[in-house]
Amino acid sequence: MQKALKMKANQGKICSKERDFVYEFSTGNQHFVLTIPLTFPVQENASYLHGRVMLLHSLPCFVEDDLKEALKKFIEEETINYYDREAEAALEAVKSGQVDLHQLANAWARTYTEATLEHARPEDPSWDEDFADVYHDLIHSPASETLLNLEHNYFVSISELISERDVELKKLRERQGGEMDTVMQELGKSLTDHDVNMLAAQHFESQQVLETKWNNELIQTTAIQKQEYQEWVIKLHQDLKNPNSTIGDELKVQPSQWRESVEGNGRLFEDQRQLEESFTIHLGAQLKTMHNLRLLRADMLDFCKHKRSHRSGVKLHRLQTALSLYSTSLCGLVLLVDNRISSYSGIKRDFATVCQECTDFHFPGIQEQLEVVQQVVLYGRVQHSSKSKRLPDAANRSSEGEEKSKNLEQNLSNILPGEFYITRHSNLSEIHVTFHLCVDDNVRSGNITARDPAIMGLRNILKVCCTHDITTVSIPLLLVHDMSEEMTISWCLKRAELVFKCVKGFMMEMASWDGGISRTVQFLVPQSISEEMFYQLSNMLPQIFRVSSTLTLTSKH
Repeated sequence: MQKALKMKANQGKICSKERDFVYEFSTGNQHFVLTIPLTFPVQENASYLHGRVMLLHSLPCFVEDDLKEALKKFIEEETINYYDREAEAALEAVKSGQVDLHQLANAWARTYTEATLEHARPEDPSWDEDFADVYHDLIHSPASETLLNLEHNYFVSISELISERDVELKKLRERQGGEMDTVMQELGKSLTDHDVNMLAAQHFESQQVLETKWNNELIQTTAIQKQEYQEWVIKLHQDLKNPNSTIGDELKVQPSQWRESVEGNGRLFEDQRQLEESFTIHLGAQLKTMHNLRLLRADMLDFCKHKRSHRSGVKLHRLQTALSLYSTSLCGLVLLVDNRISSYSGIKRDFATVCQECTDFHFPGIQEQLEVVQQVVLYGRVQHSSKSKRLPDAANRSSEGEEKSKNLEQNLSNILPGEFYITRHSNLSEIHVTFHLCVDDNVRSGNITARDPAIMGLRNILKVCCTHDITTVSIPLLLVHDMSEEMTISWCLKRAELVFKCVKGFMMEMASWDGGISRTVQFLVPQSISEEMFYQLSNMLPQIFRVSSTLTLTSKH
């Protein structure tokens, strides 16, 4: 007797294959053969399938266990064989070019992500997240003054260390300068150019050794401060939760324990924002949104530096910055930089120096962040370059696009004008986020338009502000940090008008980006600009933005 049962299965996206499961058994003088065609991959549970077979075919009970074991073993072996065959076929399709490898990888990554989100256990909070929550609780509690006092003491320690470094480097350069003057006097007499070059090389090496020594000292001190501070914050938070503990009183830094820095090093930062104008505007097509505009004559780094004089003012600035560190009201700054991601020259070096004057207890140091940015840019450029090489050249490719590709091939580690990278900070005076916007020498000319990369970069920066809760942003109005001879009055007026009008248009777009949130935009002009020029710009701003004015109504009885 031969009986057959065909079990149907959902085939899905994988090509289904059928295999016959054959089971033989005898009862007395009769011999039976049971054949079950199974479609792989089998969608039903082996135990459930076994029960259905026993019931439908009225099989004797003495074959139940043996049939169950045989069926289970058959399904396991054939399932493995099925997936092996499918894998071999998929690999052959990839090798032969029938399947696009990149599309396959993207589909696999998407599927893996969806499965992980659906079934994986939620990740445990990281140390950074725990510390952020604890700090946010403490800074909004009576312990905020304690935190600020401790941060100030750490700031003074780093400042003193930097002062010692500067003094030692100055002494070395003075001594080397005297040695070089002596050698130059003997040049052509008892010494040759080779001797001068040898001495210059020795001086350079000595400076490098000394700078490396002090940099390592700063890195080590900063790391120790960060670890101590984070542990102290956690302990204080635990102590505040435990009213019976006295650890918090022992660790608490009293206001009278403020450490004063050495003032003889000439590193005082006085408040130089002498000229400032503020305006309130309403923008929007139908639903108007109120924004605050400010025009200031100030150095961009004034928003980053910690002022050592006027101690109470410093505490107020720091408190406001600390309170909004983990909030939806962050402060951003636009810094104009060249196409190299580094901190070795110009305003980038000055900014890095300010960042290093105070330990960042929440985010990686400026150098670490720049290294990550450099790796991301290099990876993106390599991916873009390899993709461009795979694609055939289009007949209508513009010369500008070809020039851009050539520039990418020349140095993949640089960024292009209009592109920007972002660094995060908790150790600056009034800034949480810095946008490093790449500009070239073209911004110093007087013929840039609204489609210039620098202007489009500002638009993208404002869009990031909308999507990442940055409600205050400071922008260099003239797209330069320093004035030069070619920047005449007409040049300044033309540039300011362009930036004002473009930013106004971008702010009107914000309503579609974030639904209409009130923001503060600060336009900064260089310190060297004249008062007359400043007030001309101040008069231009309300004309372009149409500042709200009070309307007085009178009625006649």
